[in-house]
Amino acid sequence: MSLRPTLDFLLYQWLHAESLNQRERFADHSRETFDAVFDTCERIAREKFAPFNRLVDTQEPHFDGEQVILPQATHEAHKAYAGSGMLSAAQDYDEGGMQLPYTIEAAANCFFAMASVSIGSSLLTKGNANLLLVHGTEAQKEVFARNEFAGRFSGTMCLSEPQAGSSLSDITTRAMPDGAGSEADPLGPRYRLKGNKMWISSGEHELTENIIHLVLAKIPGPDGKLIPGTRGISLFIVPKKMVGTDGQLTGERNDVALAGLNHKLGWRGTTNTLLNFGEGKYPVGGEAGAVGYLVGKPHEGLRCMFHMMNEARIGVGTAAVMLGMAGYYASLDYAKNRPQGRPVGLAGKDSAQPQVRIIEHADVKRMLLAQKAYCEGALALELYCARLVDEQHTAEAGAADDARLLLEVLTPIAKSWPSEWCLEANSLAIQIHGGYGYTRDFPVEQYWRDNRLNMIHEGTHGIQATDLLGRKVLMEGGKGLQLLAARIDATIARAIQVPELAAHANALAQALQQVGAATKAAWATGKPTDALANAVPYMQGFGHMVLAWIWLDVALAALQADATKSTAVTAGKLGALRYFYHYELPKIDAWLQVVASRDMTCADLPEEAF
Repeated sequence: MSLRPTLDFLLYQWLHAESLNQRERFADHSRETFDAVFDTCERIAREKFAPFNRLVDTQEPHFDGEQVILPQATHEAHKAYAGSGMLSAAQDYDEGGMQLPYTIEAAANCFFAMASVSIGSSLLTKGNANLLLVHGTEAQKEVFARNEFAGRFSGTMCLSEPQAGSSLSDITTRAMPDGAGSEADPLGPRYRLKGNKMWISSGEHELTENIIHLVLAKIPGPDGKLIPGTRGISLFIVPKKMVGTDGQLTGERNDVALAGLNHKLGWRGTTNTLLNFGEGKYPVGGEAGAVGYLVGKPHEGLRCMFHMMNEARIGVGTAAVMLGMAGYYASLDYAKNRPQGRPVGLAGKDSAQPQVRIIEHADVKRMLLAQKAYCEGALALELYCARLVDEQHTAEAGAADDARLLLEVLTPIAKSWPSEWCLEANSLAIQIHGGYGYTRDFPVEQYWRDNRLNMIHEGTHGIQATDLLGRKVLMEGGKGLQLLAARIDATIARAIQVPELAAHANALAQALQQVGAATKAAWATGKPTDALANAVPYMQGFGHMVLAWIWLDVALAALQADATKSTAVTAGKLGALRYFYHYELPKIDAWLQVVASRDMTCADLPEEAF
């Protein structure tokens, strides 16, 4: 199956992406230019990515003592992607970009993610460069960000450390001013960094001339000690190879050394590394210490890095969606072609009758419909978030601020919901393949392995859930949650007028009420320990409500486009809607019950009881 018809429907018949061309920033574009971008990306994904998805899984990156070796196919795929202009697709013309809506860029990147999610590392490079465009100096933008957009350099984000994991308060990488005059360096105040970073994706390779690490580190206080907590964290540009103010390599290596490659369950085509900063293996100017240039102000590093982290979270959610979609298409094709079993009649099975294809069995249809509901619904959510990015940047002030707040609330869902439920879709794809599903004769086992990492990438479920219930639904007096509720209510008001959707509209209204009540009940005591003890069930219930809303809104668009309900596309959309409301939405009762009652079963169980 082709992804294109689904994208076309969501973009043009649901999100009305063409209307963005009425805005000054996108006035040069039309549906024709959008479709031309999709044509190019679809072709490159088909030719340079998809044929090598298994290759990069089996030929893992390895270190030969001098450099990390990747398959030639990875080099070719990166070259084709960079050459397409997609690294800077949404950037200004002045930046060498196409000035595309982010909605279109996000949709175009879906082709690559479905073809081979682990071949490229463009997500981090674009996020790195985008951060520098917002928080960097003019020199930092020119030397680092623009060379990343051009494909000469690639980027990473270096947060976690072996002893700290996701607890950034506990990082110990230290940054010290690099001697007299360091504060006046043309590339930014210059520091020497020493420390270790773990789980750094694309931390070492030879795909580009240089790798630009964005590194969180702490500048010691006046007493020489590191400032406790996140207050002391600053952000630094640490290039693998030293760069002059003209953007050219100086020929000197920075003091960043590969300490090891992590061998992962999935995403094996992308290097994942442990990096040592400042150990003295590559002394700069005869001194140990990795040279880094301060981004923004001292001690405001985490605020700057969140710009990249939020972008990466939506990117991870989209990667999870496309892995789920790849598994769905593979299992659908298998189900249509695999003969097995016979229907049961009043007299039982008639062995003399020919076998039927497994798609004719109700339980296989259940598993296919679940995948369709999870993956197409999650794709719609990610594209909706992408449209909010465009609203935030190009709408009038009030609408732009609403989009900002809605994104704050929806980002934890956009990251975590697909990484849980599109992983479940991959599990169902394996199940449909039966015994073949967990062999390497078919691709679905690799899709599952690749997708399992997304529940951890860019913050675990627990981190996202704490962010949602502990911060996002409360911020600015709960305005973001109120805005979301208003949009859901608007969909309900439209759907309740449509006979075949009225019951679903009422079910969504009840779900919205349940989420609101659970939110208030969770915080009734005002104690974070009470409220957050069941943050993950809260996020699961919240996420299912959001996806129920997305599906109802999509169904309205499908009916509007096909009032006679005569096409298979409309039948598929309405079938997925019914599945989600009948099989999935009722789950929120159990999730939200423990939230509303502030159940402490998990939190209170003593360690020795395990």
